[in-house]
Amino acid sequence: MNMTIQVPPAADENVETFYAASQWQLMWSAFKKHRMAMVGSFVLLFIYLITVAFSDLLSPYSIEGVHADYPYAPPQLIRFIDAEGRFHLRPFVYGWLVEEDPVTWEDIFVKDTEALYPIKLGVRGEQVKIWGTFKTDWHLFGVEEPGVMFLFGTDQLGRDLFTRTLHAGRISLSIGFIGVAISFVLGNLLGGISGFYGGPVDNIIQRIIEFFISIPTIPLWMALAAALPPEWPTIRVYLGITIILSFLGWTGLARVVRGKLLELREEDFVMAAKLVGETDLGIIRRHLLPSFLSYLIVSLTLSVPGMILGETALSFLGLGLRPPVVSWGVLLSTAQSFQTVALYPWLFIPAGFVIAVVLSFNFMGDGLRDAADPYSHGR
Repeated sequence: MNMTIQVPPAADENVETFYAASQWQLMWSAFKKHRMAMVGSFVLLFIYLITVAFSDLLSPYSIEGVHADYPYAPPQLIRFIDAEGRFHLRPFVYGWLVEEDPVTWEDIFVKDTEALYPIKLGVRGEQVKIWGTFKTDWHLFGVEEPGVMFLFGTDQLGRDLFTRTLHAGRISLSIGFIGVAISFVLGNLLGGISGFYGGPVDNIIQRIIEFFISIPTIPLWMALAAALPPEWPTIRVYLGITIILSFLGWTGLARVVRGKLLELREEDFVMAAKLVGETDLGIIRRHLLPSFLSYLIVSLTLSVPGMILGETALSFLGLGLRPPVVSWGVLLSTAQSFQTVALYPWLFIPAGFVIAVVLSFNFMGDGLRDAADPYSHGR
C-alpha cells in the first residue's frame, strides 16, 4: 500500500524562503532569535542615541555650568506623589535645603517639602551648543528657576552629573571606533598575507608581531603623551595616541587569522578559485576571510568595548583624557579616594553606563557569532 505524505503549503513556502535567502538574510533571521543579543542591541542603540546624538538636547544644563550653592548634592528623585499623599499628573522634584551637620560641621542637603518644582518640557536655561554648531538656551526638559534638578547629583564644583555623563558618553563611545577600524583592517590584511603565503613573508610578519607584543602598554602611553606636541588640545592628543596604538593593536587578530588561513589555504575551494583566475588578494578577501566570519564579527564587537574600557582605565589613572575634556574615565577619576566613595556614591554612576555598554556589546557579539555560524541556521 503506497502512502503519500503531503507537506502543507505554508511549510513549502518556509522551506523555499529558507533556501532562497541570502547569507545576510539568514544571519538576520538567526540574530533575531537570540533574545539577549536583541536586548543588547536595543540598549546600545538607546545609549548611543542619548549620548552621541542627542546629549545636547537632553541635558538640562550646560556641561560646565556651575551651581556654587550645591557642591556634592545628592540625586533628586522624580516624584508624582507629594509629602501629603496628593498625586500630581506632572512629575516634580523637591528643592534642597542646605544645613550644617552639628557634629562634623559639614553641609548636608535636606529635602525641602515646601519647594515643589514641576518638570516641564521646553524650558529656557543655560546656553548650549547643539552638535557644536547651533547655540540655544532651549532644553528638552527641566525646572524653572529658582528650582534645580540634579537627577544624578552634582560633583565637587556643583556641576550637574547627569549632563556631564551624557556628554562624556559622546567621547567614550565614539573615539574608539577609529582605532578599532584601523586595527581590524591591519589584523585581517597582514594576518591573511602571513597565513596565505607562508615562508619568508610569514617569518617577517611574525617577528614584527612578537616585537609589538613585547612593548608594555602603559609606559608606551606615557611616552606618546609626552612626545606629541604640547600645544595640541587634549582631545587631539588622545586621538593621536589612539591612532598610533591601533597600529600596534592588530597583533592578536593577525595571529588568529594567520592560523585559520594556514588551515584553509590547501582546501579544494581555494584551488578552484586559483584555477578560474582569482587573484591572491581576492581569494583572501572573498573566500578565506568569510569562511570564519563568525570569529571576525566577535573580534570586532569585542574590540569596541575593549577600547572603551582602555580609555576609561587610562583616563582614571590620568594617562588618557584630562579635564576640561569630559569622558566616563575622567568623571570616574574624581572618585578615587575611599572617602569620596563612602560619602558621595553617586559619582560612580558613569561606571554603570560603562558596564551596560560592555555587557551589551558582549551580548550582541554572542548573537552575531551564532548568526554568522553557517551550521546554526538550520537549527
